[in-house]
Amino acid sequence: MFGIINFEAFVIASLIMNFTPGADTMYILGRSIAQGKKAGILSALGISTGAVFHIIFATLGLSIILAKSATAFEIVKYLGAAYLIFLGLKSIFKKQNETFDLDDEHKTVNYKKIYLSGVLTNVLNPKVALFFLAFLPQFIDPNYVQNALPFLMLGITFLITGTIWCLMLALFASKLSQRIRANYKIKIWLDKITGGIFVALGIKLALMKK
Repeated sequence: MFGIINFEAFVIASLIMNFTPGADTMYILGRSIAQGKKAGILSALGISTGAVFHIIFATLGLSIILAKSATAFEIVKYLGAAYLIFLGLKSIFKKQNETFDLDDEHKTVNYKKIYLSGVLTNVLNPKVALFFLAFLPQFIDPNYVQNALPFLMLGITFLITGTIWCLMLALFASKLSQRIRANYKIKIWLDKITGGIFVALGIKLALMKK
């Protein structure tokens, strides 16, 4: 079908990959628990939007640059690591108010920034680009490797399953957060834990080998 082979196996493999905890999962969980349902959903949508860029790059063959150029890989890797560490430190050292009101917190959250952060977190992760480049060709008929359509269709399939999973994750985590965030002291520690997770993910990305 359109040069795609073992499509059922691809869907199963995609679901397994989506369920496996990674940087995107931790980012969504951190935002959902610390800032609520809307922040979690926008984080998930931001991650999915970032995946769209990787799908386009893989479809056009641009990801090959990251696979073959050590310099390009290192640049993107360190940009992504620096951004994650920046987000983490900002959350850890954020000034806390003496009182905490759940409704007021939601009014002051910059949802546009949360969405864009999700996009950048995914786009600046070269591991995602290399994943698409290495994963998609395994399910494409060798006679169709020069055709962009099967790459695009597989990428969209992965995007749909990934987006559904991320949204479910955000909703589940935000339900738990409603009780947790009612306690201001817990909210403070959640911010610091979330920041610590981002810093750890940034360090992990920086140390990642090609």
